[in-house]
Order: sequence, then C-alpha cells, then structure tokens
Amino acid sequence: MKKRYTLEQKKWDSPVEHAMPAHARVPASFTVGSVTIAPATVLAPMAGVTDTVFRRFIKNASQFTSSSQNCHPERRDEEVKSKDPRFASDTTGVEAETTNQQSGCGLIMTEFTSADGLSRMRETKRKRYLTYYDDEHPISAQLFGSNPETLADSARIVQDAGFDIVDLNLGCPAKRVVACNGGSGLLKDLPQIERIFKAIRAAVTIPFTVKFRMGWNDNHIVCVELAKMAEDCGLNACALHARTREDGYTGQARWEYIAAVKGAVKIPVIGNGDIRTPEDAAAMVEKTGCDAVMIGRTAPANPWIFRQIAQYTASKEASGIGTYDHPTNEDRYRMIRTYFQMLVDEIALEEAAEAARAEAIIASGQIAREKRNRDAVGKMKQFAAWFTHGVPGGGALRKQIFESKNGNAVIAAVEQFFETHQNLPDEADTAPVQDDDTTLLTEAAYCD
Repeated sequence: MKKRYTLEQKKWDSPVEHAMPAHARVPASFTVGSVTIAPATVLAPMAGVTDTVFRRFIKNASQFTSSSQNCHPERRDEEVKSKDPRFASDTTGVEAETTNQQSGCGLIMTEFTSADGLSRMRETKRKRYLTYYDDEHPISAQLFGSNPETLADSARIVQDAGFDIVDLNLGCPAKRVVACNGGSGLLKDLPQIERIFKAIRAAVTIPFTVKFRMGWNDNHIVCVELAKMAEDCGLNACALHARTREDGYTGQARWEYIAAVKGAVKIPVIGNGDIRTPEDAAAMVEKTGCDAVMIGRTAPANPWIFRQIAQYTASKEASGIGTYDHPTNEDRYRMIRTYFQMLVDEIALEEAAEAARAEAIIASGQIAREKRNRDAVGKMKQFAAWFTHGVPGGGALRKQIFESKNGNAVIAAVEQFFETHQNLPDEADTAPVQDDDTTLLTEAAYCD
C-alpha cells in the first residue's frame, strides 16, 4: 500500500529582506585548535547523507554548471588515475575553483562512523570508507562508540588518513545506536564520557571536538557540565544540538541552552538546531553568542543555504539589511542533474579502484558493485523528494525517478525533464510525494 508524504513548502521564491540589528550576523571565521574555519558555518554530520558526493555537492552548491569529473581525489590509489583519464587532465573545473568563502560552507563533516567497525576493517575497505577529496578541506571525521580504547584507535586512524579534525558523536538518538551505549546513550554516563575524552585526546594531536545534545530528557540536562568537562579534557570545540535525546527531532530547538554552554566555557561553541534560513543563522548567533552555526536537515532540502548565509552576511555588513539570492527553476534543474551525475561518477571511480586491485573478478566484487548501484539509486530517490520540491512539474519527475531502475535512467529522466520545462516560470510545486519504499522519505538516518 502506497503512503503519501506532503513536503513542507520552501520559501525560496521571492527575495527576502529581514531587518535585524546590524551586528546580528554569522562570524567571518572561527578557530578550532590549529584549524581556521571560514566562514563560521558547518555542515552537520548526517548518516546516509554526508558522504563525499554530498559534501562536495554542498561545497559547490553556488555553481551547478559541471559534474564531478574534474575533481582530483586525494585518497585514491595511484592505479585509479591510470584507469580513469579524468585524473590525468587539468583540475581547474568548477569544484577546484570554488572556495569555502564562495560556497559559504566553512567546515564539512563525514557521516558518523562506528569506531568498532573502523578498527576492524581491512585496510583497503577502510581507505575507501574514509575517501575524501582535496576540495573538502577542512574536513572533520565523526566517530561514535562507547569503548575508550577503540575510539582512541579509530581517532588515530582518522588522523593518519589526513583529516583535519576528529569529532565524537554524543547526539544520535537512534535506538540501534543508543542500545549499544553510543551517541546520546552515553549522556547518562558522564564518567565514561570523561574516560573517552581523555583517551582520544591522548591518542591524537589534531583538533578534537564533540557534538552532543542537551541531555537524555528534561529531567537529565547535562550540556553545561559536559561542555566544561570537554574543555577540561583538552577538547578544542563543542557543538550543541539544542534538543534532548527524548525530543528526537520534534518540537522547537531550545537555543537558550546554547547560550548557557557558551557562557560556561572558553572553547568555541557551535550552535545547532532549527536553522532553516539565513535569518535563523543570524538570530542564533545574536541570541546565544555562539561562535559558529551548524546546519543539518535544511541542507539536503536547500543546498544553497550556506551560500545564502554568506550573501546575507555580506549585505548586512554593507547596508545593515540582509538580502540573498534565491534559486531559479533552471538552478534547481542544474542542481538535480549535477548531484545525480556525481553519484554515477563516484560509482565509476570505485569500480575502477576495484579493477585496479583485481577485486572485480570475484563474486564478492560483483555483489559490492550491485550494492553500490542500489545505494546510489536509493539516494537519488531520497534526494529527489527534497531537490524537486518547488520545481514546477516536480511531482512528475519524482514519479519517473522513483520508477527508474538504475542511475543512468534517472539522469536521462532529469535531462528530458529539463529540456521540456526549462522555460517555465518560477513557481512552487507542492504535489505530495508517493513512494513504495517509505524509508527513503521518512528515515534519512539523520544521526546527529
């Protein structure tokens, strides 16, 4: 039986002016240990979302004019370059040219990663799992787990892989994570958190941060105490999602707790929760005094959000009134096409890497390829629900995408749709989304 999902209408279709105090703006930069992050905006770690494709997609969301073919990978086997001629060519494509300031996103973070799993992986699998590209710096790798020694070992692996920052997840509310005493499950055991903090801090020299929630529930608020503990243990920054584990993602984020944490420690404090617009980002800084803002669920629905914050900040500095651009239908179409092509390109690179290691000829290699293709098409369907909202006729495109069996079929549908609809006026599409695989829409696996 098909279920229906109505997506919230996005307010992207007309210019916005918001009269706030002239000083209410996101800072130009902040520093985490030895790493300077500019601007002071962070893409939140989201399981099932912030893989290398999405991270680069966000970093280049201001220029949807090219696929990922000109990106030069940092952590790839040398053999892959010889297998794929794209890496022998000039790397001055749009992705190479886009700076953090242009994209508006100062720091990106990986999907949260199991320390237990990472420590047990074979080197080849670990290398693929921790893949990132030159244009992703600065980049933070987020870990979760409950064993201090295992987390310390995984933090060393992250440092050796060249990541700029390692982060500990104490916020994920998912039952499967909490059941293993990971994520927000640890919020009930501050002594164990202290042991973890000390073990990781002793294991690495790169900056070490933590992302956490207010507490387990309203009767067990520990965010201020936890932030002080982090500072005492030598952590370089902390990020607070202003909800409890019991809240999940419901209700309104309580920014007053971000302000309380900021007032209790000297290390940088990153605020997270309910930032949907540039005005929200400026308001959070104004009301809490936080050093930076972190954006999670808004980013897949509006990949321009970081660029819009940068524009809002610049215009506010110039005139005292914050304004920012809004995507046209053509921008949206190009965005959809670019992201889907990047997914297909990444699969091709992974298959080339397997071929270079002579793994593709074995049965397990075939299974791995099939799984990657299924995962890619699944992500296309998942993101189509977000990306096509606001596009005239987007409901028809979503239907085609959901019925497609492979990545190339999805891209062909987008190309055809773009050619047919490129001259339509900008107007909102609020058609409900239908999909047999309800998990694509209801469970984006936001584990932050």
